[in-house]
Amino acid sequence: MLVTGASGFIGRHLVRHLIELGNRVSCLVRATSRIDELRSAGVQLVTGDVTDCASIKRALAVSQAGIVFHLAGLTKALRTDDFLRVNAGGVESIAAACADRTDKPVLVVVSSLAAAGPCAVGQPRIESDAPIPVSNYGRSKLAGEQAAAKYAGVVPISVVRPPIVFGPGDRGMLEMFRPIARCGIHVVPGQGEQCLSLIHVADLVEGLLLAAEKGERLRPNGSPGQGIYFIAADDYPTYAELGQAIAIALGKKRATVVHLPGPLVRLVGLCCDAIGRIRQRSAWVNSDKIAEALAGSWTCSSAKARTHLGWSPAAALADRLRETAQWDRQAGWL
Repeated sequence: MLVTGASGFIGRHLVRHLIELGNRVSCLVRATSRIDELRSAGVQLVTGDVTDCASIKRALAVSQAGIVFHLAGLTKALRTDDFLRVNAGGVESIAAACADRTDKPVLVVVSSLAAAGPCAVGQPRIESDAPIPVSNYGRSKLAGEQAAAKYAGVVPISVVRPPIVFGPGDRGMLEMFRPIARCGIHVVPGQGEQCLSLIHVADLVEGLLLAAEKGERLRPNGSPGQGIYFIAADDYPTYAELGQAIAIALGKKRATVVHLPGPLVRLVGLCCDAIGRIRQRSAWVNSDKIAEALAGSWTCSSAKARTHLGWSPAAALADRLRETAQWDRQAGWL
């Protein structure tokens, strides 16, 4: 098996689980990637870049992979072109390299709910809904899906769109845990009535394996949503409710919810953009993320994954939040 993005949060969990199952795992990693954990796990490392078709072909030849999990991508960037170069161009390169193989591997592309866009309260997105991304990140992930679809007649490809992913080692949700752990405050953009879907990384990994094993594949001119799966927990908490759930997971009675008006939230995003340009490094909070936060609800239904793949989360969202809080404390992050 070949994994791109193996040094990232989801990638590390996926590689660890594949090894536990007794699989031979190869990883395409950049020269600048942190690979100590991967090296100690005994995986085969191939240095390269997902936008470089030659290095991908080399990784496929070395690994002789029958399954490719494509996780590499950018979640934040200073320039829209960078999003497109990696999140769309990377998928194009991976799919093209797979298409050149005599024995075509199964390709599982990890996209995002951001590619589908927000929804109205009480109307979780399903795979056949027309995508309406509202951020540069979301548009680049949708472009990646479209790039994969061009090879649908040659390569067996499935796309998985996770929502917010959390769990041990995740620094994204950590930014929500920390203020609640330290001072009991949960900052909510706008009125906080938007609902959210989340998925624990271990449950997502199980979904990726099932998609590789028996997932529906993209088809040329296929019906809307064909070959695509949402993988998410059953709960749809609001921003405010999620803060209270995190407080309980941290052993607190409740969190004090602080609502920030939309214009102020946008101003914060612009300030973070300016700081990012000065530092030449995009921050976790930026205008692109703010656009998503204020766009509406971000929920999706996993009914198709349950029916087609036999997937279901192994534990309730509350238990998963508690596990994450415990790991963060033990790691000294809180």
